[in-house]
Amino acid sequence: MATWGQILHELKTAMASGAAAPGVSPFDWVRRKYLAALAKETGRNVVLYATRWTQPPIQEPELVSITPEDVQGFMEAVHGLPVSDGLDLVLHSPGGSPEATEALVVYLRSHFKNIRVIIPHAAMSAATMVACAADRIVMGTHSFLGPIDPQFILQTEVGRAAVPAHAILEQFELAKKECKDTSLLPSWLPILRQYGPALVVQCQLAQSLSQSLVAEWLARYMFAYHTDGATRADTTAKALADHASFKSHGRFIGRDQARTLGLIVDDLESAAGVEDAVLSAFHATTHTFNATPAVKIIENHQGKAFIKAQQVLQVQVPAPFQGPPPVVPAVPKQP
Repeated sequence: MATWGQILHELKTAMASGAAAPGVSPFDWVRRKYLAALAKETGRNVVLYATRWTQPPIQEPELVSITPEDVQGFMEAVHGLPVSDGLDLVLHSPGGSPEATEALVVYLRSHFKNIRVIIPHAAMSAATMVACAADRIVMGTHSFLGPIDPQFILQTEVGRAAVPAHAILEQFELAKKECKDTSLLPSWLPILRQYGPALVVQCQLAQSLSQSLVAEWLARYMFAYHTDGATRADTTAKALADHASFKSHGRFIGRDQARTLGLIVDDLESAAGVEDAVLSAFHATTHTFNATPAVKIIENHQGKAFIKAQQVLQVQVPAPFQGPPPVVPAVPKQP
């Protein structure tokens, strides 16, 4: 298995030797080499969907979230792939909009009858929802899913932040109790102003939507051949949505716990060639995020890619104003 350091060494060697094709970044060249190797190992289509969410700082949470724009990215990556070969989706994402996730799943399922989601590190929140729309999930000992409680991106006094829906609802309930004491109102008003008139209802609806989508997808795909598929799907979706049980939106769910929750999970380590290609491609992707402005990559094993970059605002600060040079009075000449 190629480690992070070994891939870094390979990248440095590629830069020094000019191994990449003219006009191709060594980062793209190495990453695509391993995506192609993965497709060769499995005989299936491969698409990488990865974002820079584990490598801060990110100026805007939307840049690394699942958004409606991602459908356009997948249209680029899926175009021309033989649909009969099925799809291996290598997924590394913090999640995003449940509505955008639904659009993404509908699009992928309209093209591929069989989908495996491979998780090299973590697929959280709405990305866990995507994994639940697969026929099988592939995880290593280092791979994680997360609770499916949706998040909302809010403008706070310290900038834009992704906030779990359950946390918003719990805080609102706490405010209702504490504000019965009118002396506490001044402390709560700055917090409550951030919520807006419909946010609480939106949180309730988003929670319901996330759970119902996951139950529907599990019943239709992963549990399709189980006699108790619908019941099993409802139980698993409810467990994944139970924020009170996990106590944190960012709580990691390892593969053993994922199996306990009812998900069908295969071991990444069961095929050495597949493990090596997946982790090498993932390490190359993290190096891409570290060294370039890229924040999101949607790319297939043939090298077709949709890459989103973070714009870096450069501000030129003028030198401090010195003012005009002092006027030195002329000294009269002595006769």
